[in-house]
Amino acid sequence: MIVAGPSGFPAPLLIADARARIRGARATEGRRTVVLDDDPTGSQSVHGLDVVTALDAGEYERALAEPGATCFVLTNTRSLTEQEAVRRTADVATDVLRITAALGAPVDLVSRSDSTLRGHVVAEVQALVDVHERRTGRPVDGVLFVPAFLEAGRFTAGDVHYATVDGVPVPVADTEFARDASFGYTRSNLREFVAEKSGGRLRPDEVVSLTLHDIRTGGPDRVAEVLGAVSGGAYVVVNATDYADLEVVVLGLLQARRAGRSFVYRTGPSFVRALAGVEPRPPLQAGDIWPQGRSGGHGLLVVGSHVGLTSAQVAAAEARGRLERIELSVPALLDPLLREGHIAETAARVRAAMAGSDVLLLTSRDLVRGTDADDSLVIARAVSAGVTSVVRAALPAAPAWVIAKGGITSHDVAVDGLGIRRARVLGQLLPGMVSVLRPVEAADGAVGVPYVVFAGNVGDIRTLAHVIDVVAGGGAHGAAPN
Repeated sequence: MIVAGPSGFPAPLLIADARARIRGARATEGRRTVVLDDDPTGSQSVHGLDVVTALDAGEYERALAEPGATCFVLTNTRSLTEQEAVRRTADVATDVLRITAALGAPVDLVSRSDSTLRGHVVAEVQALVDVHERRTGRPVDGVLFVPAFLEAGRFTAGDVHYATVDGVPVPVADTEFARDASFGYTRSNLREFVAEKSGGRLRPDEVVSLTLHDIRTGGPDRVAEVLGAVSGGAYVVVNATDYADLEVVVLGLLQARRAGRSFVYRTGPSFVRALAGVEPRPPLQAGDIWPQGRSGGHGLLVVGSHVGLTSAQVAAAEARGRLERIELSVPALLDPLLREGHIAETAARVRAAMAGSDVLLLTSRDLVRGTDADDSLVIARAVSAGVTSVVRAALPAAPAWVIAKGGITSHDVAVDGLGIRRARVLGQLLPGMVSVLRPVEAADGAVGVPYVVFAGNVGDIRTLAHVIDVVAGGGAHGAAPN
């Protein structure tokens, strides 16, 4: 769902060979790109790339072996406190810069996060800047801030970031996402948002704007001119409502880098596709997931997201039938006297149910908030650990597929539930949304099992039911929801 942006702007500038030029430049330079992904949903706009879930320098090195390689490293920092997130970001960036220095290769460091602006925005970016300057001895001239997720109707115009809700673009601070217990905010104008998240260290007028007029009228030359004037690690808000905008920005970025400028990035999913020059791919069908035919067995749907859209999607999925619902009680998971027994009992129920049906495993829907943002994250981690314990205990039942709904949930299910260390992105089930991963290195019973990463805040009420139909092998020719 790519939604047209507000009127009054020039038409997008289409450059037919933009992606080929970007890939050619990367190959010539031997440039690598490492995307530090704060949850597993960042790969929703790409395909044919590796996702590394283990925080292991050896895995990064293998993923970056080929010139031009792009890989995602799942840092899961959205589930951490700010101090923990900074330390993890710095550790990964340090390893990556050591590896690429040994390869003699330039590298893009991308901090990929939520297209509705949740996460440790300024802190994680500053960690990348600090490590880059310490390891290379060169300053970072600018930070490109590009939260667009175009397929989900998230775009920026006039410096205001929008999220499309029920087909209508809404300034993002007016949506439920801005009321997040851990990462709430009050500003939709991204220059004001950066200032807000900096705690007053930055002013809105210190944030540079790369406007739609710059991009569409001036093209790559104008983008290079704007970026060439940036210094001191200044933030640059990138306006974009179309992939053509992002590709023009990357072409201008190539010019600026050739002139000696240096940048890091805080982005949503869409910019990574443009930065790597990845070609679009049609949505996956059942035959793409099951090229040798659908195997037997039943699947497991794990739901941890608490946004209203997820609840509506779950209700629609249950209405289609063929799902046995099993609920984990959040209060029981938070009670030390009840926790282990409740997990064991729930896991036994899941294994038994999967003998005859697909299973929906979800946490109770009452949102339990902590006393502050850090306490809310502690609660979220305790609940997620309970969920992954059940998933891990369900592996002997040989799930044919696994779908995880929610960003933090999908990370923890992948790493702690399925033991995934590295996986290949097959593609998406909807245009630019809902990635299917094929585990390459994982726990026994999980290697090769299609794993679907489904963010809590994308799609419409019918999307989850459609995804289940395709992954289960029954929707090979079905139409995706609008």
